Amino acid sequence: MDRKEKEQAVAELHGKLKDAKLAVLAGYRGMNVEKITALRNELRKTGTEFRVVKNTLLGIAAQGTDFAGLKDNLKGPLSLSMIGGDVAPPTKVLIDFARKNPELDIQFAWMDGRMVSRQQLDLISELPSREVLLAKLLGTLMAVPTQLVTVLSAVPRGLVQVLEATRQKKEKENH
Repeated sequence: MDRKEKEQAVAELHGKLKDAKLAVLAGYRGMNVEKITALRNELRKTGTEFRVVKNTLLGIAAQGTDFAGLKDNLKGPLSLSMIGGDVAPPTKVLIDFARKNPELDIQFAWMDGRMVSRQQLDLISELPSREVLLAKLLGTLMAVPTQLVTVLSAVPRGLVQVLEATRQKKEKENH
């Protein structure tokens, strides 16, 4: 890679890091091309980019972004997963893949300008997706007015039932 190509790669990586919410760095020694391709395809479905980058280029590209602090932790060959948008589904894919394939060694992640441990990534992967959380919120918001209407309609409904019972009683007395 000549200097111009490196500058272009750094500029492209810098732009992608500015848009990312979470960056997951993992060792990939021992993984064959087939497994890396399978992981890439799974992550692509969640809108996540998985790539192998040189540590020096990543350190330079991270400057001026929320990921500037990860520069001090770049040791050995690492893969980078840049996650934008909802972080739970791609994190779940990475964690599940790492459990099935111990060659993928998730070392650390970076989010909101600070390091995220493997245990914190496990917790993130267990979160429901954004759509599920929105559906639960909508269900909760809809339950309140529904319950209010049910409570408020109980009084008139009770009155109608009492009047109907009275009407039926009077009809029986008249016959």
